[in-house]
Amino acid sequence: MKERSRKDKPVALASMTGFSRADGRQDDYHWIWEIRSVNGRNLDMRCRVPSGYEAIEAEARKRAQDRFRRGSLSATLQVSRSSAGAAFQINHDLLHQLAPIFAEAQRIIPTATAPRLDGVIGLRGIIDIVEPEESEALKAARDQAILTTLETAFDGLSDTRAEEGSRLSDILRDQLEQMTNLVAQAKQAATGQPQAIKDRLTAIVADLTDGAAPGLDERVAQEITVLATKADVQEELDRLDGHIAAAGQLIGEGGKDGAAGRRLDFLAQEFNREANTLCSKSQDSTLTAVGLELKITIDRIREQAQNVE
Repeated sequence: MKERSRKDKPVALASMTGFSRADGRQDDYHWIWEIRSVNGRNLDMRCRVPSGYEAIEAEARKRAQDRFRRGSLSATLQVSRSSAGAAFQINHDLLHQLAPIFAEAQRIIPTATAPRLDGVIGLRGIIDIVEPEESEALKAARDQAILTTLETAFDGLSDTRAEEGSRLSDILRDQLEQMTNLVAQAKQAATGQPQAIKDRLTAIVADLTDGAAPGLDERVAQEITVLATKADVQEELDRLDGHIAAAGQLIGEGGKDGAAGRRLDFLAQEFNREANTLCSKSQDSTLTAVGLELKITIDRIREQAQNVE
């Protein structure tokens, strides 16, 4: 079976959560791989294998790094063998040790029933299973077959993560559409900011002076110009438009190097920065309300971005 790496597959938005199970068989050996994946800042793989299969663990970690970029993976390997090729023998040493113990017990309790043969044979350790000798070549071939099954399990995990990623994409697109609508509302509300500043400042001056003073109108106009410049949010709105477009492209393409999750998290931080500045500059209750709605939507986007590989 040809191994696949992330370089061989088309880049797409993928989740970090998933589950996969694959089994294989060779001669009288049977094995099962189970892999679970949850969110993680980086790629972390915990691998549990039976005694004697430690070499597989190191190779499994290496292959996981070739297939996945982020997520906490837990892989478990179970190996069993049928008794078809095994032989049985009596543990004479243990049986000789038990014989005087049975005799002593019979002497102490004369009324006790003597041990039956089937009962003695059923004691742990009386019957040993003797495994036939196996060459290193056969062991190596089985290890390779187990790793091939691991690749099948990785394929299944990639599929489940891709399916969940598709659902995440739909959710994120909806949230970006909400942001686009909110930015449009913010632009509409921002057009009234200069007039709101003028009305408020004029009212304050009129209240303090009980009417206009000579030259005051000019000074008020200058102050209004300064405050309007400081309160201008067009730059923040333009940056939000650019970040939304970048996020939409990222969701569609998944990122050329597969690091979509990190980029989405970074964009969510930029979204939040612009929304905070928008709220701090706002001189209009409608614009402030839109800014708060933006922050709520951004928090939802950041929450979903935590699930993306």
